[in-house]
Amino acid sequence: MKIVIFAGGTGSRLWPLSRKSRPKQFIKLTNEKTPLENTLERFLNDYSMDDIYISTDPANEKIIKEILPDFPLENIIIEPEKRDNAPAMGFVALVLSLKFPDEPFAFIPTDSHIENPQRFIECLKVAEKLIIDTGKMLDIGIEAELPSTTLGYTKIGDKYKTINDVEVYHFAGQTEKPDLATAKKYLKTGDYLWHANHYMWTPRLLLEAYEKYAPEHNKHLFNIYEALLEGDEEKVKQEYSKMEKISIDYAITEKMDPSEVLIIKGDFGWSDIGAFDILYDKLKEQADKDGNVVKANHTGVDTKNCLIFGQENKKIATIGLSDLAIIDTPDTLLICPKEKSQDVKKIVEKLKDEGEDKYL
Repeated sequence: MKIVIFAGGTGSRLWPLSRKSRPKQFIKLTNEKTPLENTLERFLNDYSMDDIYISTDPANEKIIKEILPDFPLENIIIEPEKRDNAPAMGFVALVLSLKFPDEPFAFIPTDSHIENPQRFIECLKVAEKLIIDTGKMLDIGIEAELPSTTLGYTKIGDKYKTINDVEVYHFAGQTEKPDLATAKKYLKTGDYLWHANHYMWTPRLLLEAYEKYAPEHNKHLFNIYEALLEGDEEKVKQEYSKMEKISIDYAITEKMDPSEVLIIKGDFGWSDIGAFDILYDKLKEQADKDGNVVKANHTGVDTKNCLIFGQENKKIATIGLSDLAIIDTPDTLLICPKEKSQDVKKIVEKLKDEGEDKYL
């Protein structure tokens, strides 16, 4: 199986730590390594470096080379531009199809926190076997712990089988980012899992799905394929720029015949480090006696259960505060209730609307 680590995205809900110039996958969040480094390390005991690829956009190529100087350059797949993951995944499938059209591959996001990496690898190996045996797309769902409006949901049907203690289910549908009432309903039913974005298939079969379910994308992908064979980089860029910005969930997965997909129930301690409340939760073991997680030069009085990021040369002093995210960078300061962390994205959008791009 080929591993494709997705290192695009801007991580806008982790602003101002995450910026266009250095998105969240390239900053140290949960330990002394970046999410990109942590993601790569999960695979090095079980996969050759030659079988691991990194997909990103041109803006991040230099950063990746700085963080991973020993990573093979030929295994860095540079998308022509940032256009959401339906174009990106199609482009990756094209690139891999030139060498390994029928070999299973897995898309791996960099923003996942995984507590049991070996169990995660076991799930991928089961997926690889099932792709070879059945020709179906495999995906991973995670048992929901709370109603989330920022994650997609995968509905599962009857159990397909259990392989090496890994449970596999029939696919019964996909819903992207439901409203709160719907998410609460999903949580009660028990047959909706969080969608963890680990699509696995072969390049040839994924490209056939584009042809069937996303014909406009497929038209441009066909032209890109010809341009890649001809070595025409300008034509690749032109065709890619015409592809609709849309997620693969909307473009393909929600339209697929459920019989074409199987779902692995992941039980490896997964969470999406996409906002400050989740980051606080994952760092809670490092909290002080008042429940504060502090990555700053901080002095507090009557301050409890806060997440505080700052700079060594600047003192942050707090009095009578609780349950806040306080994020101080050289040019910006964010203060918000942790429970409002998902709304940080609204600040990013407002800064864009106001032309304040220098803070993004």
